[in-house]
Amino acid sequence: MIREMRALEWRGIAMGVLAAAAVIGQPGLTRADDPPPFPKTVEEAVLAEKDDALPLTAFYDQSFRLADSKPGALLASETVSDYALAAGVTATRILYHSVQDGADAMTSAVVLTPAGTPPEGGWPVIAWAHGTSGIARQCAPSAMKDVYYGGEGLAGMLAGGFAVVATDYHGLGTKGHHPYMNKADQANDVIYSVPAARKAVATLGKKWVVDGHSQGGLAAWGVAEAQAKSPDPDYLGAVAVAGATHLGWFLDHPEATKGAGFYLAWHAYAVQQNYPEFKVEDMLSSAAMDRYEKVTNEGCWLYGFLNYDGVEAPQMVKPGWRDNKWVRKFYLENSAGDKPVGGPMLVIAGEGDNSVPVEAIRDTVKKACGNKPVLEFKSYPGLDHDPVMSESTAAQLDWIRDRFAGKAASGNCSG
Repeated sequence: MIREMRALEWRGIAMGVLAAAAVIGQPGLTRADDPPPFPKTVEEAVLAEKDDALPLTAFYDQSFRLADSKPGALLASETVSDYALAAGVTATRILYHSVQDGADAMTSAVVLTPAGTPPEGGWPVIAWAHGTSGIARQCAPSAMKDVYYGGEGLAGMLAGGFAVVATDYHGLGTKGHHPYMNKADQANDVIYSVPAARKAVATLGKKWVVDGHSQGGLAAWGVAEAQAKSPDPDYLGAVAVAGATHLGWFLDHPEATKGAGFYLAWHAYAVQQNYPEFKVEDMLSSAAMDRYEKVTNEGCWLYGFLNYDGVEAPQMVKPGWRDNKWVRKFYLENSAGDKPVGGPMLVIAGEGDNSVPVEAIRDTVKKACGNKPVLEFKSYPGLDHDPVMSESTAAQLDWIRDRFAGKAASGNCSG
């Protein structure tokens, strides 16, 4: 059943990518009504990811003396023409100065601008925070033909007249370890991508929102938390879709996910990156450890999913894993809902989500509402993790347009 659901999600994503590719005649991709089948084996996953990959060129290997610049500084940029994007969309790849665990870091991103003439004041900006693409360096969305979410939200944002500033997150694309599920670090990558993008692309406007899905939903929530401490007057709000804001909740409900056990290998990697004292084998079972090195080095999302196909979350971990002090510290620190947020928020969940159960997001929202934010929560009956992103894109854009139009946001915390 899980494979069938993933195949349906894959078809929806592939259709969007291929439709865009058909418009621009992207070589190597078939017509829009003939999407590739969902990979059934690890070998097929390798081929699918290879077909979507762009080379990690020398652009990503540049080095800079970051002490000579400030966070948000543009370090390098280049125009890119080999993405599968709709006709007229322009793409500019950038390197910029970010902050990771309090230290200077270089992060990559791609800035996408719509076809046509920008409105007075420049294109309204959506800072896009992507969902899990993988852990390895080659899993950077800016190094994928479909920018990873090309047919699952990004195409609609561009068609709707928004520029998209899409960070890769540090360690994807650029050298260094990717701090997976680190709320504060990924929020920094989003926040500092915006001023850097403006320096690279003169047609961007000043005002911006953040919109994120899954891992990016946690990052978007982190941005909102950061705005409560250091508000940016040009920031207008946050959209968090199927956000992985639930790590603390997951400690007590690991059985609630279905077909998403493979994420735990990457969770263990994330804990180890944050706390070197932590040993991955103290958390992961032998079944998980058997493929751990492969999924953290050799492939991306499809590769991880198919390496652990059929291995559910309880089988991925050792008994007592949730009592490990480093695991608990990481999961609790990188949950959301306990801290105040700045600006309005739209929080979206799918009631059929097998990766981030709706109950987990409701728990986050309930906690957040105790701080009396302007927060609107919407859930979609029957929708799983990826379909809720696709099916709610129009609602996301309506909410975002209202923020750019200066309309007051409303919340339903008490409703």
